[in-house]
Amino acid sequence: MIASLILPLLLQSAEPLPECNQAEADRGIQPEMNQCAWREFRIADAELNTQWKITVAAMKERDADWAPYRDANDTRLGWFDSLLEAQRAWLRYRDAHCGMDRYAPISGGSMEPMLAAFCMRELTQERTEQLRHLADPEL
Repeated sequence: MIASLILPLLLQSAEPLPECNQAEADRGIQPEMNQCAWREFRIADAELNTQWKITVAAMKERDADWAPYRDANDTRLGWFDSLLEAQRAWLRYRDAHCGMDRYAPISGGSMEPMLAAFCMRELTQERTEQLRHLADPEL
């Protein structure tokens, strides 16, 4: 919710983002800290999107491998369709979770975008690992 409102604005920004390092964080300049947090989320999101393509390919390959063995009356979703349904549900969960009332004490405050970005980055990194494991359970 929060992210769905703020992220498009940050992505459209024509200004270059500040360098994100410990010195910036130590100075405590909130707008720069917010931008750095969203940059970290975008990096995590790009990694998720890369892994998504790998996992989709693996699930489609599993579907193809299992196709000869599926009963014509089997109405269960295949590997890819299950993955797609789960990913859509996960995206709704991530956005709702990172926008929920746990930010109420700082709602509308200058730290709200940073905390939402941290939440989204953390969940996105976790999901990337889940997708990686789905594609290759040996990892």
